[in-house]
Amino acid sequence: MKVRVVCRKIYDYIRYDLKEISFPSSLPDPPNIKKRRILTWDERIWVFKRAARLYAASWVRDIGPDLRPDDYKKDDDMTDETNGEKKTTKGKESSTLEDLAVAARGGMETLRPALQRVYMTRASAYRDALKSFIEGYQEGVQQVMEKKEDSKTQEDADLPKKST
Repeated sequence: MKVRVVCRKIYDYIRYDLKEISFPSSLPDPPNIKKRRILTWDERIWVFKRAARLYAASWVRDIGPDLRPDDYKKDDDMTDETNGEKKTTKGKESSTLEDLAVAARGGMETLRPALQRVYMTRASAYRDALKSFIEGYQEGVQQVMEKKEDSKTQEDADLPKKST
Protein backbone atom coordinates (compact mmCIF):
# COMPACT_ATOMS: atom_id res chain seq x y z
CA MET A 1 0.00 0.00 0.00
CA LYS A 2 2.78 2.42 0.81
CA VAL A 3 4.52 1.90 -2.50
CA ARG A 4 1.28 2.61 -4.32
CA VAL A 5 0.73 5.87 -2.38
CA VAL A 6 4.31 6.98 -2.99
CA CYS A 7 4.02 6.22 -6.71
CA ARG A 8 0.72 8.10 -6.91
CA LYS A 9 2.23 11.16 -5.18
CA ILE A 10 5.22 11.14 -7.53
CA TYR A 11 2.89 10.83 -10.51
CA ASP A 12 0.72 13.74 -9.27
CA TYR A 13 3.80 15.85 -8.60
CA ILE A 14 5.13 15.30 -12.11
CA ARG A 15 1.71 15.76 -13.70
CA TYR A 16 0.58 18.95 -11.88
CA ASP A 17 3.24 20.58 -9.75
CA LEU A 18 6.32 20.14 -11.94
CA LYS A 19 4.40 21.44 -14.94
CA GLU A 20 3.32 24.51 -12.95
CA ILE A 21 6.86 25.09 -11.68
CA SER A 22 8.49 24.87 -15.10
CA PHE A 23 5.71 26.67 -17.03
CA PRO A 24 3.76 28.84 -14.59
CA SER A 25 0.30 29.94 -15.63
CA SER A 26 -0.63 33.59 -15.43
CA LEU A 27 -3.06 34.91 -12.87
CA PRO A 28 -6.64 35.18 -14.01
CA ASP A 29 -8.08 38.62 -14.78
CA PRO A 30 -10.10 40.32 -12.04
CA PRO A 31 -13.86 39.88 -12.39
CA ASN A 32 -14.51 43.55 -13.25
CA ILE A 33 -12.32 43.45 -16.38
CA LYS A 34 -14.21 43.05 -19.64
CA LYS A 35 -12.38 41.21 -22.38
CA ARG A 36 -12.06 42.91 -25.75
CA ARG A 37 -13.59 41.31 -28.74
CA ILE A 38 -11.26 39.72 -31.25
CA LEU A 39 -10.74 41.88 -34.34
CA THR A 40 -11.58 40.54 -37.76
CA TRP A 41 -8.92 40.37 -40.44
CA ASP A 42 -10.38 43.41 -42.20
CA GLU A 43 -10.23 45.43 -38.98
CA ARG A 44 -6.66 44.31 -38.34
CA ILE A 45 -5.62 45.38 -41.84
CA TRP A 46 -7.38 48.76 -41.40
CA VAL A 47 -5.60 49.33 -38.06
CA PHE A 48 -2.24 48.41 -39.59
CA LYS A 49 -2.75 50.78 -42.55
CA ARG A 50 -3.81 53.63 -40.27
CA ALA A 51 -0.83 53.10 -37.96
CA ALA A 52 1.56 52.92 -40.93
CA ARG A 53 0.18 56.20 -42.34
CA LEU A 54 0.54 58.00 -39.01
CA TYR A 55 4.04 56.62 -38.52
CA ALA A 56 5.11 57.70 -42.00
CA ALA A 57 3.58 61.16 -41.45
CA SER A 58 5.55 61.56 -38.23
CA TRP A 59 8.83 61.33 -40.16
CA VAL A 60 7.99 64.14 -42.57
CA ARG A 61 9.58 67.46 -41.58
CA ASP A 62 6.71 69.62 -42.83
CA ILE A 63 3.78 68.06 -41.04
CA GLY A 64 0.34 68.61 -42.46
CA PRO A 65 -2.59 70.54 -41.02
CA ASP A 66 -4.09 67.46 -39.39
CA LEU A 67 -1.01 67.06 -37.19
CA ARG A 68 -0.38 70.80 -36.61
CA PRO A 69 -3.13 72.35 -34.46
CA ASP A 70 -1.84 75.94 -34.65
CA ASP A 71 -2.64 76.65 -38.32
CA TYR A 72 -5.38 79.07 -37.36
CA LYS A 73 -2.71 81.44 -36.04
CA LYS A 74 -1.16 81.72 -39.50
CA ASP A 75 -4.51 82.63 -41.01
CA ASP A 76 -5.01 85.37 -38.40
CA ASP A 77 -1.56 86.78 -39.13
CA MET A 78 -2.29 86.99 -42.85
CA THR A 79 -5.54 88.88 -42.23
CA ASP A 80 -3.62 91.29 -39.99
CA GLU A 81 -1.20 92.01 -42.83
CA THR A 82 -4.00 92.79 -45.23
CA ASN A 83 -5.52 95.23 -42.74
CA GLY A 84 -2.21 97.13 -42.58
CA GLU A 85 -1.49 96.28 -38.97
CA LYS A 86 2.05 95.52 -37.94
CA LYS A 87 2.87 91.91 -37.38
CA THR A 88 4.72 90.88 -34.22
CA THR A 89 7.88 88.84 -34.34
CA LYS A 90 6.15 86.19 -32.30
CA GLY A 91 3.94 85.31 -35.25
CA LYS A 92 6.87 85.01 -37.66
CA GLU A 93 9.08 82.80 -35.53
CA SER A 94 8.22 79.24 -34.72
CA SER A 95 7.71 78.41 -31.09
CA THR A 96 10.31 76.59 -29.05
CA LEU A 97 8.03 73.60 -28.73
CA GLU A 98 7.68 73.31 -32.51
CA ASP A 99 11.45 73.61 -32.91
CA LEU A 100 11.99 70.82 -30.40
CA ALA A 101 9.38 68.65 -32.10
CA VAL A 102 11.08 69.04 -35.48
CA ALA A 103 14.49 68.45 -33.91
CA ALA A 104 13.26 65.32 -32.14
CA ARG A 105 12.11 63.89 -35.45
CA GLY A 106 15.56 64.55 -36.87
CA GLY A 107 17.27 62.42 -34.28
CA MET A 108 19.85 63.01 -31.59
CA GLU A 109 22.16 65.03 -33.86
CA THR A 110 19.55 67.75 -34.36
CA LEU A 111 18.00 67.47 -30.92
CA ARG A 112 21.20 68.16 -28.98
CA PRO A 113 21.80 71.70 -30.41
CA ALA A 114 18.13 72.58 -29.97
CA LEU A 115 18.20 71.51 -26.34
CA GLN A 116 21.45 73.41 -25.81
CA ARG A 117 19.79 76.56 -27.19
CA VAL A 118 16.84 76.09 -24.85
CA TYR A 119 19.05 75.54 -21.82
CA MET A 120 21.32 78.48 -22.70
CA THR A 121 18.27 80.72 -23.08
CA ARG A 122 16.92 79.58 -19.75
CA ALA A 123 20.32 80.01 -18.09
CA SER A 124 20.74 83.56 -19.44
CA ALA A 125 17.20 84.45 -18.33
CA TYR A 126 17.94 83.04 -14.88
CA ARG A 127 21.24 84.94 -14.70
CA ASP A 128 19.57 88.22 -15.74
CA ALA A 129 16.79 87.73 -13.20
CA LEU A 130 19.34 87.01 -10.48
CA LYS A 131 21.34 90.13 -11.43
CA SER A 132 18.26 92.34 -11.32
CA PHE A 133 17.24 90.83 -7.98
CA ILE A 134 20.68 91.50 -6.50
CA GLU A 135 20.67 95.08 -7.82
CA GLY A 136 17.22 95.68 -6.37
CA TYR A 137 18.24 94.16 -3.07
CA GLN A 138 21.35 96.35 -2.89
CA GLU A 139 19.27 99.45 -3.69
CA GLY A 140 16.86 98.52 -0.92
CA VAL A 141 19.70 98.03 1.56
CA GLN A 142 21.18 101.41 0.57
CA GLN A 143 17.82 103.12 1.08
CA VAL A 144 17.45 101.57 4.52
CA MET A 145 20.99 102.60 5.47
CA GLU A 146 20.34 106.17 4.24
CA LYS A 147 17.16 106.34 6.31
CA LYS A 148 19.08 105.17 9.38
CA GLU A 149 21.80 107.77 8.78
CA ASP A 150 19.17 110.50 8.29
CA SER A 151 17.43 109.51 11.51
CA LYS A 152 20.77 109.50 13.38
CA THR A 153 21.68 112.97 12.10
CA GLN A 154 18.22 114.23 13.07
CA GLU A 155 18.59 112.70 16.55
CA ASP A 156 22.05 114.26 16.91
CA ALA A 157 20.63 117.62 15.87
CA ASP A 158 17.65 117.23 18.25
CA LEU A 159 19.74 116.24 21.30
CA PRO A 160 21.60 119.56 21.73
CA LYS A 161 18.33 121.52 21.39
CA LYS A 162 16.68 119.48 24.15
CA SER A 163 19.61 119.81 26.54
CA THR A 164 19.74 123.61 26.41
